[in-house]
Amino acid sequence: MRPSLTSMTRSLVLAPLWIAQIGTKAKSFRDNPILGCPKLNEWGLHVARRRVADTMSRNRRMELAVHLAPEERVRFDELGYFLRHEALDTGHFAALRREIGETRLPAREMRQGGTVTRRIGLDDLWLKRMPAARRFAKDPAVRELIHYAASYGGEPTFAVQTILADPSDGEADPQTVLHSDTFHPTAKAWLFLDDVDEDDGPFAYVPGSHQLTPQRLAWEREQSLSAARSSDPMHSEGSFRATASDLAALALPPEVGMAVPANTLIIADTSGFHRRTPSSRPTRRVEVYATLRRTPFIPWTGGHLAALPPFAGRFARLEAGLQGSLERLGLARSPWRSVGATGAYDPAKI
Repeated sequence: MRPSLTSMTRSLVLAPLWIAQIGTKAKSFRDNPILGCPKLNEWGLHVARRRVADTMSRNRRMELAVHLAPEERVRFDELGYFLRHEALDTGHFAALRREIGETRLPAREMRQGGTVTRRIGLDDLWLKRMPAARRFAKDPAVRELIHYAASYGGEPTFAVQTILADPSDGEADPQTVLHSDTFHPTAKAWLFLDDVDEDDGPFAYVPGSHQLTPQRLAWEREQSLSAARSSDPMHSEGSFRATASDLAALALPPEVGMAVPANTLIIADTSGFHRRTPSSRPTRRVEVYATLRRTPFIPWTGGHLAALPPFAGRFARLEAGLQGSLERLGLARSPWRSVGATGAYDPAKI
């Protein structure tokens, strides 16, 4: 069937953007026909992006390594994550937990299957009212761990995050499927405010799966040939899903579930395979969450737009405002919905 004139015109208009995205963190095989082109990926487009991003990330981490204890850095390089029990001193953690339990701030929620994720952005405006949260979010030692995991410096985005899971809903939650977030190193962090037991939906990670081995590169190439046509929307967007047989073929160990006590900090490179473990009953998980994902094709560790004065400390509010504006104009659709002033331990609103 011939393409319509409208679709041809759209392709001609968007082609420069699709080509330019090759040199950015864009990852969707479905939305960008250049990135998702089977022939180009057969010739090595995705593999080339993956190799260059990996080489540049290793060079940046060499610069960032001086800020870390050698034994902690070596362990991260082996496993793909930092794990610290009793991350904050007792008094600081108690004050932080009390602040978060008592504070109601503008929140957004997203539903995926039977799970609702709520985020309350911790921009500087709100941190003025939350000294214990501010102390954690501005702690240079915490930021250095996030920077190393992400492979670049910059301004992490912090939020209070609540995960409300109800398996009785029946619809699948894509976050409980083993996956990689994207094709290059990126960081996510969780400071758990309560104990996370085996059936509370603990974070799980496949140790060493952040490393770009020859087996992983061959697997990525194979996925890139058909990703654009995948029936799994997350896979087609470049967040590749993996099975137990995939792990075996990649010579990777089984995932490690991280049921941990309160006041545990986990910071992971989520280009490695990970998931939220499904639970058999309704659960609630509350944490201080942070993320840092930048364009991978830069040789330096600094120069982050979100760290500049017009944006620093305001990124969560600016991002929410931009998403709302794009939706009103019909230019984008976000799964996140504003739910007004909400507490971290409140029931879901959507």
